Amino acid sequence: MIKILKLIVEIINELHDILVDFFGGFEMKFNDKQLHFIIIGIIGIFIYFVVNKLFKDISKYSIAVISFIYTVTVLVVIVFGIEIGQKITNRGNMEFADIVAGLWGFATFFAGYIVIYGAVLLIKKGIKKIHRKNIEERTTEEID
Repeated sequence: MIKILKLIVEIINELHDILVDFFGGFEMKFNDKQLHFIIIGIIGIFIYFVVNKLFKDISKYSIAVISFIYTVTVLVVIVFGIEIGQKITNRGNMEFADIVAGLWGFATFFAGYIVIYGAVLLIKKGIKKIHRKNIEERTTEEID
């Protein structure tokens, strides 16, 4: 986990240096806060447009898919936060495997939910079919 975070930090630092050099070529000097403002703003608005389009398309079929995607996103932030918190407070080991295990836990519980939800839908559909058949039989008997 620490190796992964260090790799991410190295990539970000490299990107930071590239951007400083790029803007420096235009005689623009930005401090760290200004670079964060610009880059995160650009990344954020790009993500927004992509996600907005994606969610509009998905919403035509199912809001549940959007709920699932949002839940997974929040859980990723939470499990990373927990692991970083464990490292800072020395209250546990910061391991990528813990993040994976936590997300697999959600996937497993969600799969269980889907199975139960599917079973309930099938039962309801079966009950409606039986009910419809009974109504048709009664209607047929009344006509005869």
